Amino acid sequence: MSTASVLFDAPGPRARVRNRIITAVTIVVAALVVWGVVAKLAGKGQLTEAKWRPFLTANLWTTYVLPGIEGTLKAAALSIVLALILGFLLGVGRLSHNGFIRWPSAVIVEFFRAVPVLIMMIFAYFLFALYDVFPSKYLALAGVVTGLTLYNGAVIAEIVRSGVGSLPRGQSEAASALGLRWGQTMRSILLPQAITSMLPVLVSQLVVVLKDTAIGYQITFVEMVRQGTVVGSSYGNYVPALIVIAVLMISVNFALSVAATRLERRLRRSKRAATPMHADSALEPGD
Repeated sequence: MSTASVLFDAPGPRARVRNRIITAVTIVVAALVVWGVVAKLAGKGQLTEAKWRPFLTANLWTTYVLPGIEGTLKAAALSIVLALILGFLLGVGRLSHNGFIRWPSAVIVEFFRAVPVLIMMIFAYFLFALYDVFPSKYLALAGVVTGLTLYNGAVIAEIVRSGVGSLPRGQSEAASALGLRWGQTMRSILLPQAITSMLPVLVSQLVVVLKDTAIGYQITFVEMVRQGTVVGSSYGNYVPALIVIAVLMISVNFALSVAATRLERRLRRSKRAATPMHADSALEPGD
């Protein structure tokens, strides 16, 4: 007898055989497609040794690739920090009991979630240029950071609201019974618990921030993908250039995910270790 799942019944013997056949056919078809693409690229000379040779020169990296990496990491770091601050402020604002804080926060979150990131980047870029808010060499960076901060801050605000809302109501009720104010309850009890459970979703959103820096090429921002296309145009090796850029982007995203995973494990270990420590300290030596 097959066991039931929450979403669907567990497959029986015939279904498992059918799934294996479908999986095998899919793998074969995907392999044939990849082989065909590689063969076509090889036929056009895009995968020859000469196309990869420029990446062995220091000039290519210092002129094109490294400035692109620097621009991507700088924009991503600024946007992540500002989006986290804005997201937590708006998320807590949406949870406030004060309507004068809750409703404006909700309007801001819904508005910036609905506007495309590219539109916000372009608008911020030309607005800053019109009023000379930033020097010309920082205009593109400011436009990218502004667009990413506003959009991802609104998304993080919803993550915060959902994370706090998923906690048991007993947490808030116990804090209220102890005489804690709403701000004290949020700061000392609810947010510390919610952050640990929100970390996987927050990491996914931070990876999105890193990838969305590539949209900045529309406002002449120097980032990794833009520089990859410049390399391909300069050396006539578009495919190798984009493969190298893709590997670099994957490496940076993977490093970010690993760092966040280690932080999450450390937080969970510290929470588990705190309970027995307090329990042992409550025992007297003679007990």
